[in-house]
Amino acid sequence: MTSSSTGGAPRRPARWPRVLVKLSGEAFAGTAGLGIDGEVVTELARELVEAKQAFDVDIAVVVGGGNIWRGMSGEGAGMDRAQADYMGMLATAINALALQETLERLGQPTRVQSAIHMSQVAEPYIRRRAIRHLEKGRVVIFAGGTGNPFMTTDTTAALRAVEIDAGAILMGKHGTDGVYTADPQLDPSAELLPELSYIDVLNRGLKVMDSTAITLCMDNDLPICVFDLLGRNISPILEGEHVGTVVS
Repeated sequence: MTSSSTGGAPRRPARWPRVLVKLSGEAFAGTAGLGIDGEVVTELARELVEAKQAFDVDIAVVVGGGNIWRGMSGEGAGMDRAQADYMGMLATAINALALQETLERLGQPTRVQSAIHMSQVAEPYIRRRAIRHLEKGRVVIFAGGTGNPFMTTDTTAALRAVEIDAGAILMGKHGTDGVYTADPQLDPSAELLPELSYIDVLNRGLKVMDSTAITLCMDNDLPICVFDLLGRNISPILEGEHVGTVVS
């Protein structure tokens, strides 16, 4: 990491020197619900670029693919679950390439690494190479999930964060600004929970991450910040502000 931005202005130390940002696939679709909304992707990319310019921080990204395909939906329609999950992994690669193109158009060098071999468009995932890219100031986007069916991109985020020694997972959600006692869209009395323990999440069945991902974070003492993805929240979190819900 360097101590100054491209323009020469000193960058502030971040709350954690390295973070992994989990981007919801649904957010890429904007209000359409499906596909990729270019304006939304530009907004997401701009927020990442502004964070890189303002803070001395390494940023890695894991993208979901729910705006294009969901393996669970395919299984519900009678498709083999493993096959449906592989299709979902390909969907994450499409989102990763869209984000890469937008970040580089804004002047931020990036690399896409995929757990599924696709050498024409992405590097294979190699842990040491990913860390070296981060040290050189590049944003590394992890695509293809873990490369294994039956694993969600939440689990991918937890696994990659541990592998690259990230200080926290910044988990951007679409349509909610944190974790609530119930679905706030269905229950007006639902309350925001500013802080939770990993055990609380598991015992109460709260929809933060799947249980495999939560357990991996718990075993490695990796905090999770859950926030509104489109609320310009990444920089305030890196500044040290309490935003949304913190699971630790």
